[in-house]
Amino acid sequence: MKKTYYVSLGSGEISQVSTASEWNFKISATDLEVEQLRERLDQRYSDDWQGFLRAHIPYLEYHHDRPNDAYDDMNTQLYQMLYELGDENAKAHIRTIGILPS
Repeated sequence: MKKTYYVSLGSGEISQVSTASEWNFKISATDLEVEQLRERLDQRYSDDWQGFLRAHIPYLEYHHDRPNDAYDDMNTQLYQMLYELGDENAKAHIRTIGILPS
């Protein structure tokens, strides 16, 4: 059974209460889908830290950087899932930012 959730990308929160924090997306998801979304948020956070640590290596360019590639890929997967689960406002916003492939 699907329930309504509110997702905050900045804090990585998923809540059933809209006033719990500032949220970016309203979604409708099953327990399994929320678990998968949580895994993507956690992986994106981990990839972001790896990219931060790598950023202190001055001779490695961004376009030859696996941690940044992993972060970008996970970000795309995350937005794809939010698009699929999101309400019309979420879908419109994701289309506007153009992060998903056509």
